[in-house]
Amino acid sequence: MTHPDFHDCWFLTGPTASGKTVVGLALARRIGAEIVSMDSMALYRGMDIGTAKPTPDERREVPHHLVDVLDPHEEFSLAQYVDAAAEAARDIRRRGRAVLFVGGTPLYLKALLRGIFDGPAADWPLRRRLLDEAASNGPNMLHQRLAQVDPQAAERLHPNDLRRIIRAIEVHKKTGQPISRLQEQFDHAHPANQCRVFVLSWPRETLYERINGRVCQMFDAGLVDEVRRLLANPRGLSRTASQAMGYREVIEFLQRGGHVAKTIELVQVHTRQFAKRQGTWFRGLSECRFVAADEPIDVVEKIKDWGSKMGE
Repeated sequence: MTHPDFHDCWFLTGPTASGKTVVGLALARRIGAEIVSMDSMALYRGMDIGTAKPTPDERREVPHHLVDVLDPHEEFSLAQYVDAAAEAARDIRRRGRAVLFVGGTPLYLKALLRGIFDGPAADWPLRRRLLDEAASNGPNMLHQRLAQVDPQAAERLHPNDLRRIIRAIEVHKKTGQPISRLQEQFDHAHPANQCRVFVLSWPRETLYERINGRVCQMFDAGLVDEVRRLLANPRGLSRTASQAMGYREVIEFLQRGGHVAKTIELVQVHTRQFAKRQGTWFRGLSECRFVAADEPIDVVEKIKDWGSKMGE
């Protein structure tokens, strides 16, 4: 692995609603680990229901790191996450415990495994201009512009992923080179049999049923009220926090009105689409070993056995 702080870590990932929290807690108990969150939205305090964050009881049972470390108005870069994760890993090892990363943010996983490309500093005036253009003409316009200068990056990014599309355009304008080419030097793959990276896998229809059920549970648990409280804070939400799955749709519902049932359906559709993109990311990482989560065999024991053999 690229970063020395992560060479002996365990990683449990998978698409949203795949059961990472439950399996992660059981695996942590089995291998004597503490958990480091690999979820970009679990970083934010007050964003609890929509992120399916581990409960206080679960966090008391197994220590968690990088959960509730930011206020919703703050931004947190990928480089900051990797630095914070490295410090958490060192802290855990000092106590003689194993390090288990649990979460479903593919970009975090890839950065931990292969390193990151920082690129030029942010050009905020340029970003604001591009955001204004997207607001006026729709995100597809920026996606098409990116495709002209970096078709590889455009193919990888969803047209609605404005943050990364804008970053790719920014890098090209600042360096004259496609971000996809610059990132290649940080893209050193590793075979799965050399890594403890496990992906919980479900049949598509079963996963979609789990996603639909989870979204309904979130709304029943008070997601709309949670978002209302977040919006009431004078400092507001950061661009990243406001674009979180489920939160973005509820914010639009609160601002424009409509029917809650339609909002629930929209969140379900967007979450299923997100899960599909997560799967594409995981399949593109050679380090990942897929574990059938729907089989009656004990998933935790299977992961533990595979991971232990890698350490021999």
